[in-house]
Amino acid sequence: MNIKPVATEKAIMKVELDNVLTFSIDQKVTKQELKKEVESLFNVKVEKIRTNIRNNQKIAYVKLNKKYLAIDVATKLGLM
Repeated sequence: MNIKPVATEKAIMKVELDNVLTFSIDQKVTKQELKKEVESLFNVKVEKIRTNIRNNQKIAYVKLNKKYLAIDVATKLGLM
């Protein structure tokens, strides 16, 4: 599966304020597949996933459970 973190100003703001990570993913990937992948890769629990298709690209907003901080994951990914 090809998931790439998005490092825009808006994405960083979502990490800090809403505990949400933003990824650019393949359009064929389902929310369930993405949830399993994120949970296994980063050892976190996903609360909710929203997707948006923009410029022929699927953007996924992954909200983490309150016990897990998106800032920690973003730091591991080198976004912060």
